[in-house]
Amino acid sequence: MNKVDRPDARIADVVNEVYELFLDLDADDTQIDFPIVYCNAKSGWASTDAEVSGSDLKPLFEVLIEHIPPPSHEEDHPLQALVTNLDASPYVGRLALCRVFHGTIRKGEPVAWCRADETIERVKITELYVTEALDRIDVTEAGPGEIIAIAGLPEVTIGETLSDPDDPRPLPVSHFDDPSLSMTIGINTSPLSGKDGEKMTARLVKNRLDQELVGNVSIRVLDTERPDAWEVQGRGELQLAVLVEMMRREGFELTVGKPQVVTREVDGKVHEPVESLTIDVPEEFMGVVTQLLALRKGRLESMVNHGTGWVRMEYVVPARGLIGFRTEFMTETRGTGLLHHVFDRYEPWHGELRTRPTGSLVADRRGPTSSYALLNLQERGTLFVPPGTEVYEGMIVGENARSADMDVNPTKEKKLTNMRSSTADELVRLIPHKQLSLEQALEFIRQDECVEVTPRAVRIRKVLLDASQRARSSRRAVAPQG
Repeated sequence: MNKVDRPDARIADVVNEVYELFLDLDADDTQIDFPIVYCNAKSGWASTDAEVSGSDLKPLFEVLIEHIPPPSHEEDHPLQALVTNLDASPYVGRLALCRVFHGTIRKGEPVAWCRADETIERVKITELYVTEALDRIDVTEAGPGEIIAIAGLPEVTIGETLSDPDDPRPLPVSHFDDPSLSMTIGINTSPLSGKDGEKMTARLVKNRLDQELVGNVSIRVLDTERPDAWEVQGRGELQLAVLVEMMRREGFELTVGKPQVVTREVDGKVHEPVESLTIDVPEEFMGVVTQLLALRKGRLESMVNHGTGWVRMEYVVPARGLIGFRTEFMTETRGTGLLHHVFDRYEPWHGELRTRPTGSLVADRRGPTSSYALLNLQERGTLFVPPGTEVYEGMIVGENARSADMDVNPTKEKKLTNMRSSTADELVRLIPHKQLSLEQALEFIRQDECVEVTPRAVRIRKVLLDASQRARSSRRAVAPQG
């Protein structure tokens, strides 16, 4: 138990909550009778007595050595190694990280690959590694209790078993959560493409996405109607944003669509993923957090006031309602709130969520932005670009205070007159623009918008850049079906 030195520490309450968690997980008597170590990681001490501060971490290591049993195995049991994780190597491809439960596995010898679909295939181990300190080294064999990495199985996945080819005995297949969120990633199609990045072709983007599949089992890449864009599914907006950020730093230019939830059909009805959300906030922010989640159709499951000035609330919220919630939550709680969410289950579609009541300020022409134009536009809402920024038609330069989109001219210059020059009164007081990060841009965009990502810039734009095409598309969307 960490942070026991804090003035608001609830040591006894937390111990009771851990006991309740173990009971909910149907733990047996030996599992519930666990030792407790009280720690202050920041100061580097541990103690087995809650009332006494320690001097070092020795009590923690002594408890680990005493209570964590060594790996056990049967001497004559055939080989069983469970794939627990995946990695990738630029030289040998996908690596399966395994724990050996029984038997011995040897480099170059055949093994039985017990797949998740219950088929068994005879394969050969081409490379065998173990970890020594921080390095991965070659070995010829590994025995029970070893954590190993093997190469030679390009399609192996988590939960599958490597066993004796003459007596295959698969272990129970472990299942990991399916992707709950998706977004479209394609090549950069804006008028400014090719100015920052070096990797812009569809072939390079597809090869990079396929490379991510080698070591990342939670990512899926699906084809779309367009040959230069793909649907990438993952476990959350943060995971997908990390992938886009990695590609951006590698020199790619991309167009990224709005994150969408992955739905499924159950008994003829559309179901969507819902998340279990846990929030810890100071008491004074409880009302505003409740209001934010009510707009996102969150259901309050429980609320506990610890009596220390903090409140814990547990919600069940549609996964799409949490898109963009983290930024707004941190703003409203002034950076003091803590939140954690995890996939819970699928529920029937909760209906429309309106989480962004504002519109967009859309540039209607190409050119550099001017201070004179931005001075007039800042009364309309929040600007995303400073003076001198190159913009193009269809690029979003700000957030409109009203709900509708507005086409604006951010490049307008002050005209020369016979009374004064165009540079007179050059000093204007502009409100500092709002610089959006990649995560904030993905949270901000609507269905008809996307994010242009380059190594040096993150821009928000409309999917259809031409204003007349956007107008025709919106008219078709509201036209009665007949």
